[in-house]
Amino acid sequence: MKTIAVLNQKGGVGKTTTVTNIAAALAGFGAKVAVIDLDPQAHLTIHLGLEPQSIESGSYRVLTQSAKFESEIMMVRPNLWLLPANINLVGAESELVSVVGREIILREALQASEEQFDYCLIDCAPSLGLLTLNALAAAEEVLIPLQPHFLALQGFGKLLQTIELVNRRINPDLTVKWILLCMFDTRASLPNEVKSDIERFLHSARGTNSAWADAQVLPDFIRRNIKLAEAPSYGKTIFEYEQNCHGAEDYRKVAEYLHAQYRGSAETPSEGQAQQQPVETPQEAPAEQASDMPPSETQPAMQPDDAGEHREKPPIEIQEIRPPASDAPAEFTETPTDQNQHESDQQQY
Repeated sequence: MKTIAVLNQKGGVGKTTTVTNIAAALAGFGAKVAVIDLDPQAHLTIHLGLEPQSIESGSYRVLTQSAKFESEIMMVRPNLWLLPANINLVGAESELVSVVGREIILREALQASEEQFDYCLIDCAPSLGLLTLNALAAAEEVLIPLQPHFLALQGFGKLLQTIELVNRRINPDLTVKWILLCMFDTRASLPNEVKSDIERFLHSARGTNSAWADAQVLPDFIRRNIKLAEAPSYGKTIFEYEQNCHGAEDYRKVAEYLHAQYRGSAETPSEGQAQQQPVETPQEAPAEQASDMPPSETQPAMQPDDAGEHREKPPIEIQEIRPPASDAPAEFTETPTDQNQHESDQQQY
């Protein structure tokens, strides 16, 4: 079983949407998938069509009452099982304060089910508390959904440091494997600039002992799509709500890529699905939206402003900020035209 924690301490970046739709796509390929809701807000549970307050079983009982994982999960779709959450999960951290080994409770609960599932995706709370620590202790890999703007990067370095500490002290098998860019606006140049910055940062970590030494930005991104925001209110995955929208297309491609990477195959067992795009091939937009192609395809990522000078990128935490080029004005020299005009003026006076 491949266990993946979907994590970002910033809220609203697409963690729950990513877990729901990647899991649904993998289940559609025929894989057996378990998803775990570790967020007291229970958004994953709601997204899959369940009412949290009507459910007694779930992640709270696994963490605080030593309940077995296999007895608490429920089948919510073909090939898809859910360990739900409810408001009781809010008190789990305080109840586990004095428990010895509290950070590895979930890992121990999952051990008995390793042979029953192909994938286990964990939807983490938007924090770095004990619930998230349990997810990191149980997972093999971390997938980080990220919005491609600079404010979203401010906590990225802190998140990597936390994962590094868990890797050294609790779970030596934990690595940051994937960065998924969500809410990608193909009409703006900023998302491509942020993507380039992240790729340079990850490239600089190659060959080191850091937990993100082998991390990579997924070749497919998730475009902005209103259907992705509407689907949870109906308790449906994007494939059930609107299977032909951009959101469904993008998450299907991401799931196909991950499934192919883990299976070591270029194709998935699904029929009628879009084939995996090579890493080198940029994501294509429909013909009617040719103008929505990423700016890197049609124009440089950084354009001169009205003054004719390139604007500087705002500083971010994840990379060393290079000092800007000297802005000192060049020495003034008279051109031949200016010199002739100057002599002409002198003659007039």
